[in-house]
Amino acid sequence: MIIVNDVHKRYQTPHGVGRWILKGVNISIPSKVSVGLVGRNGAGKSTLLNLIGGIDAPTRGTVERRCRVSWPMGYGGGLQGSLTGRQNAKFVSRLHGFDSPHAMAEKISYIQDFAELGSSFDDPVRTYSSGMKSRLQFGLSLAFDFDVYISDEATSAGDASFKKKASEAFRHIADRSGLIMVSHSDGTLRQFCQAGIWLHEGQAHWFDDIEDALKNYKDSISK
Repeated sequence: MIIVNDVHKRYQTPHGVGRWILKGVNISIPSKVSVGLVGRNGAGKSTLLNLIGGIDAPTRGTVERRCRVSWPMGYGGGLQGSLTGRQNAKFVSRLHGFDSPHAMAEKISYIQDFAELGSSFDDPVRTYSSGMKSRLQFGLSLAFDFDVYISDEATSAGDASFKKKASEAFRHIADRSGLIMVSHSDGTLRQFCQAGIWLHEGQAHWFDDIEDALKNYKDSISK
């Protein structure tokens, strides 16, 4: 389970402290449920994902992870730009305890095959496009076992073949783990998610049925 307790978030801007993006969010997410996160642009969807994944920290409040949570797939951060894709993969493998030559070779092979970066796998990550970074992050996440996987528009990275591969990967995730997903595609959310979280005016509203979350979101933008 992931427990988000009274979480507030705002960022420093060149003009001072920015507006509150999240204002006292309280929500508990079971580890075996696939959840779609919906809301207007700027509602804080990616912000909440980054807080849940530990990429960022709340301004106030706490996020408690009582399970193994991935970093956000589709999120380009967390990669060392001066290292190659292969070197980043080796570093992450060591972090997860796969440091024997055989175990690491298996992980590197999986990540390389999944990301489909070709010879760019041995180029510095700072030379990658945003889509290439997303695909590397996707492969890095899937190479290791988590109780909950986080996806920020990961299915939109790459060509049609890669998108098909991403969809198949999400189907496997849904069979064995939880998923928290942001996508601008209602069809994608309906395909992979059971429950929904609607972010509106800094607050998070939980719905057991993704259809109810989508309805509330669409009603809010039609007014």
